[in-house]
Amino acid sequence: MSARKRALEVLTLCRTRGAWADAALGSRLEGLSSADAALCSRIVYGVIQNETLLDFYLSAYCSQKLERLQPPLAEILRIGGYQILFLDRVPDSAAVHTSVELAKGAGRGQAAGLVNAVLRKLCREKEALPEIPDRDPVRYLSIRYSYPKWLVKRVLALLGREEAEEFLALGNSQPPTAVQINSLLFKTDWVRESLEGEGVTVKESNLLPDCLLLAGTGNLEKLIAYQAGAFYVQDPAARFAVLAMGLSPGMRVLDVCAAPGGKSFAAAIVMGNRGEILACDLHGNKLKRIQEGADLMGLTSIRTEAADGRVCREEWLGSFDAVIVDAPCSGLGILRKKPDIRRKRADDLFTLPVVQSAILENAAGYVKPGGTLLYSTCTILPEENEGVTDGFLGSHPDFSRERFVLPEPVGAVGGQLTLWPQRYGTDGFYICRMTRRS
Repeated sequence: MSARKRALEVLTLCRTRGAWADAALGSRLEGLSSADAALCSRIVYGVIQNETLLDFYLSAYCSQKLERLQPPLAEILRIGGYQILFLDRVPDSAAVHTSVELAKGAGRGQAAGLVNAVLRKLCREKEALPEIPDRDPVRYLSIRYSYPKWLVKRVLALLGREEAEEFLALGNSQPPTAVQINSLLFKTDWVRESLEGEGVTVKESNLLPDCLLLAGTGNLEKLIAYQAGAFYVQDPAARFAVLAMGLSPGMRVLDVCAAPGGKSFAAAIVMGNRGEILACDLHGNKLKRIQEGADLMGLTSIRTEAADGRVCREEWLGSFDAVIVDAPCSGLGILRKKPDIRRKRADDLFTLPVVQSAILENAAGYVKPGGTLLYSTCTILPEENEGVTDGFLGSHPDFSRERFVLPEPVGAVGGQLTLWPQRYGTDGFYICRMTRRS
């Protein structure tokens, strides 16, 4: 089965069943060559990232409205349009031909002529495409970068026009895979040489030592260095959150919403694998993955336990030196990695601060007097970040924000920080360090 047919299956699942692209891609990449797997992934993510823009251009050459086309013709047109407009290495003729074949293979032979005509017009006109109206900045940015208008309005209000456009554009880019070295057992130079020996493109992060940025990994879990437990996947922003806590060997740490485990791994490495880290999650399959990762890297200080972050465990009250609350959130800071998030509606986010506040409220009880409480999210919305911690601190006078220091160019932070991707090159991320008074 071709890369394009697999991409069509994934996009159709996302459209009709609300599937997440990364989950739907998973098994459908099996059996494809590395090149075809990369093309399939690129088409899926590229179409989702640029859907509104693709529809704007395709509609100019299609006599029917795309939303009225019988499934899966609209997705086929988007797949062809994405290749024509965004993939320089795919000849236009190949993009048209394979899209026509997709229509025939989907049992829409009578519509193959429509696909052929629309995409050929797009090929002829791609150097003189219709201009996007720019009188309304919200509508312009929404079409140009394919984001919902509600999100464009929020980002414009937070950043202003110029930086908002930088943020939106970056959300459509292809990020490298950031990995953190298991420095307890491995040297960064050895890991780099091992990865490059298997054809992986490797760059060193300018934000953190022992952090590498990878491209062309293929199946990451098949790499020799991964199987040896030499590294784990984690963005520098999430690593910053652990560094902000000021952990030291021998501490007892609770990671309330631990999956997929990166912060627990980072804490164990910072603590020299001396102490105790309790990694919790609601779901047993996620806990199993965390434990497997810890075992692979020899992080014996980590143990896992099923727990609901909103339900009090009395035996834990006042017993941890540090508690990490990486709260469930809208995920708007990781749009580069999960483009499907842009499909969320504003209404979907209203209840999140309630859940986040409930988890933070409950987790605070587990912090020892003099201990540290860290709240973090991978979003950039103030209502999920400062709004939650301000509300918590307003009703808990025994807690206060505490200054922390991160590597340059971030430096000293007065208790809380929002990392914006266009400023730091990291995921969008919020970090707040709080201390419980002795």
